[in-house]
Amino acid sequence: MIKAAILGATGYAGAELMRILSVHPDAEVVYPASHSYAGKKFSDIYPGMKGAMDMVLREDDISKAAEEADVVFLSLPAGLASQMVTEEVLSKCVVIDLGADYRLHSKDVYETWYKTEHHSPSLLDKAVYGLAEIHREAIKGSRLIANPGCYTTCSILTLYPLIKQQLIDTSTIIIDAKSGTSGAGRGEKLSSLFCEVNESIKPYGVTNHRHTPEIEQELSEAAGHGIVLQFTPHLVPMNRGILSVCYARLLPGITDEDMKKAYSIYENEPFIRLIDALPETRFVKGTNLVDISYRIDKRTGNVIAMGAIDNLVKGAAGQAVQNMNIVFGLDETEGLSIGAGSPF
Repeated sequence: MIKAAILGATGYAGAELMRILSVHPDAEVVYPASHSYAGKKFSDIYPGMKGAMDMVLREDDISKAAEEADVVFLSLPAGLASQMVTEEVLSKCVVIDLGADYRLHSKDVYETWYKTEHHSPSLLDKAVYGLAEIHREAIKGSRLIANPGCYTTCSILTLYPLIKQQLIDTSTIIIDAKSGTSGAGRGEKLSSLFCEVNESIKPYGVTNHRHTPEIEQELSEAAGHGIVLQFTPHLVPMNRGILSVCYARLLPGITDEDMKKAYSIYENEPFIRLIDALPETRFVKGTNLVDISYRIDKRTGNVIAMGAIDNLVKGAAGQAVQNMNIVFGLDETEGLSIGAGSPF
């Protein structure tokens, strides 16, 4: 059995990790931790897990966690992981960071967008960006995995084939994305109150959302040159889900057959479904799936590529477990739902 520690176990992503690992056939949680609720049972915080996960929560101590666990998941606010992870910790366990501290290759870019100091820049070169569909081989031998963000996972996977196969003008990319409120975290804040989000939809992070450089970094690597794109996220009154609608100008002569061939790179990916219908978040809810579709607008010469995920599963905890499975040589789908989401 793989022994797992989760620091930040009572946030939404951490709690989803607890839920997934509670039924994983080859892993067990041995060190559940929460700074806010240390000493209390996890099921006292999340009563729905009573009988399934009644473990007493411990303090967020990565040194102790590394002594007891084979893999340590960090589900913490930006800036904390870079203070905790060290070479000594990595010599004892694999670290999968669900936060942003090791996603960006550049310390300067990180500090510019996140407005906080990065405390272990020497580890940035050792971190692997944990998007398995693109970096699977690198993940296999990694001790430090940067789990991608939710908007980024959906947007990158939706656009990647078009960029990799050079089908679009990369200077014309616009990403219009929507997220459920769980993406804002479990912390108490006015903007997340029910009365503030219900019966409404709003853009936020316009021109400065922190996932922008992450998307640009990965798509630039796919293109072989720098990409600057327009990314605008929106908050919608639902609990879970990400929908990314991506616009770009097709290069001259590109046909629907070219598009189908480009997306065929995903044919054997267990968590990507290429669908004819338009993606909907309800059909991937609770799963580690990505639903992707596209339409060509012959009138404008644009392609509209669309993707949907569950932000807490493929966009966070599920993807982290997928990465754990890869690192420890398990079947990639172990413990993760590849079945259908909600039928209605």
